[in-house]
Amino acid sequence: MTGHEVSEVLPEEERLRRWRLVLGGDRGAEGTGVSLSGRDLAMDKALAALYGGRDGGGQPRGGRRQGGLGGSAPDVARWLGDIRTYFPTSVVQVMQRDAIERLGLSALLLEPEMLEAVEADVHLVGTLLSLNKAMPETTKETARAVVRKVVEELEKKLAAKTRQTVTGALDRSARVSRPRYQNIDWNRTIAANLKNYLPEYRTVVPEKLIGYGRAARGVKKDVVLCIDQSGSMAASVVYASVFGAVLASMRSLDTRLVVFDTSVVDLTDQLDDPVDVLFGTRLGGGTDINRALAYCQSKISRPSETVVVLISDLYEGGIKDEMLKRVAAMKAAGVQFVTLLALSDEGAPAYDHEHAAALAALGAPAFACTPDLFPEIMAAAIEKRPLPVPDPETSPSGQGPR
Repeated sequence: MTGHEVSEVLPEEERLRRWRLVLGGDRGAEGTGVSLSGRDLAMDKALAALYGGRDGGGQPRGGRRQGGLGGSAPDVARWLGDIRTYFPTSVVQVMQRDAIERLGLSALLLEPEMLEAVEADVHLVGTLLSLNKAMPETTKETARAVVRKVVEELEKKLAAKTRQTVTGALDRSARVSRPRYQNIDWNRTIAANLKNYLPEYRTVVPEKLIGYGRAARGVKKDVVLCIDQSGSMAASVVYASVFGAVLASMRSLDTRLVVFDTSVVDLTDQLDDPVDVLFGTRLGGGTDINRALAYCQSKISRPSETVVVLISDLYEGGIKDEMLKRVAAMKAAGVQFVTLLALSDEGAPAYDHEHAAALAALGAPAFACTPDLFPEIMAAAIEKRPLPVPDPETSPSGQGPR
């Protein structure tokens, strides 16, 4: 073992114990010869209820893995309490997600006592939003409390950086003609004075200086967030709603938030509370990006001062050619157009590669964006500089920043 290699050397008994917990099963657990008791046995039962269901020979019953929660509220409530006792929060959230997906427990989330027992995260919020229309009145208050808890945690994490980054971009985008030396934008200054180039001195005479200034209160940028609310975009909808509320709180920005499936809903008047925005969405259904962009385009009055952020996996159910024409028209008018395949921590989702490539050809490369990177994306769009695409492999155009 070298100085750079650090590994945990376990006693044989502990190594076999861990394998027993991994493998599950009864009477020796796949040959480990280890029997569990106490806390270990309780952990094993909690795991087996979700991932187990093996017969006496160690084979999955019925040829596939099965869970054993039974779908009853008391059993599920007890199981939720057990996993919170034995596992860290990050593991609990994964197990909850697996239980909802594998065992069809979504209906139980319509019961207030179930919601009070779960560990809330972005994915749970997405599930609750998808159940919103079926949710009884007795559950809605509890559901809103769960969603608000997650939203407030996200705001604490994301708001300060977003305001700081975007405010700096607004200040830099406000050009002044008599800047201080340290505030001179040399690239723009040189470009504006190329006509004053003196060959004999091999220099440019800076007749006109262009620099950065502090954005005045009356200098605003318009931001339009256009969010696909199809079921696969649940996490993106949650994050976009939080960012929309943060941006709307900045006086230098005029922020609009639009969600769409086959219809379009403008939720701008609810941006003071992202929880209201989230419960105004309707996850699931079809997708008509062209119709949504047509609505957004109709609301643009200052194209050269507008940033449009489309958040979608680009599976278009509307008219593809019209969608692309609208994007081209907005860009030609001076709109800064950003396409995000996802706004989440989960990486690039499944998306329509053909549409993504077509947008890239228009100068609007599509890529997945993490919440931590979103403020930088907005800053670059406001300053009209190349977008900090996180990785060429996540950009369907196969290119980096343009």
